[in-house]
Amino acid sequence: MAPVKRLVVDILKPHDPPLAEFTTHIADVGSVDGVTASLIELDREVQNVKLTVAGDDIDVDATEAEVEALGGTVHSVDQVSCGERVVEDRPVPQDR
Repeated sequence: MAPVKRLVVDILKPHDPPLAEFTTHIADVGSVDGVTASLIELDREVQNVKLTVAGDDIDVDATEAEVEALGGTVHSVDQVSCGERVVEDRPVPQDR
């Protein structure tokens, strides 16, 4: 099976742990080379966060398990890039 190179997930997480700590835990997953976390929405109880995860062969199940171990929930998988290289998503006329 082709390796997963990029994974973008929408998650809901509690306020604790703070976003920086949460992100470092995800980055510590063995198959993950780097993570970017973007706060999308904040309310009194949860944070809606977009995680962009990069690696040579991301273990999607282990990444999702770490999110859950930290009290988060994967709301949706929004993008997956697989293969020998990441293909950037570019707008095409049909997107207008």
